[in-house]
Amino acid sequence: MASSSATFSPPLYFPRPRTLQNPIFSSFPSQCRINPTGVSSVTHLLTRKEFRVRNAPPPLRVLCMRDYKAAEVTGNSWEKSILKSEIPVLVEFYASWCGPCRMVHRVIDEIAEEYSGRIKCFVLNTDHDMRIAENYEIKAVPVVLLFKNGEKRDSIVGTMPKEFYVAAIEKVIAS
Repeated sequence: MASSSATFSPPLYFPRPRTLQNPIFSSFPSQCRINPTGVSSVTHLLTRKEFRVRNAPPPLRVLCMRDYKAAEVTGNSWEKSILKSEIPVLVEFYASWCGPCRMVHRVIDEIAEEYSGRIKCFVLNTDHDMRIAENYEIKAVPVVLLFKNGEKRDSIVGTMPKEFYVAAIEKVIAS
């Protein structure tokens, strides 16, 4: 049995490893973990090397590449994209290391698709453009600001349900 050239990566969550009783593994002490992808990995208890199970598919690496509906705005494009926009604008202030920001990204993407043509949606990385974040007194992320005619009309701090953002957008559009 040939060893895999891939490095060992622990499973995401396993409350208790399950040991498989299989004649293939009876020649050496081992522990077999079933991971969520369905690919079994056997760890030799003495050497801690990973072995592939016979007839198991090779492990897959999945990279998540998404097209975001909300465009990224920077300090250079702020005035043209946000302040001089003819239609209302939603801007999410986020940081790349922020977990709740990722949840808000998904909601903003849905809103950008649903309100296409009635509102523009942008995201601004506060780590890269701190000056703009300071101008609008952004102390924590995620924060969503709504603009109309170049003026800040509403702000939503933290992670909120989609309905909360939609209500704020409808109020800004109606005003």
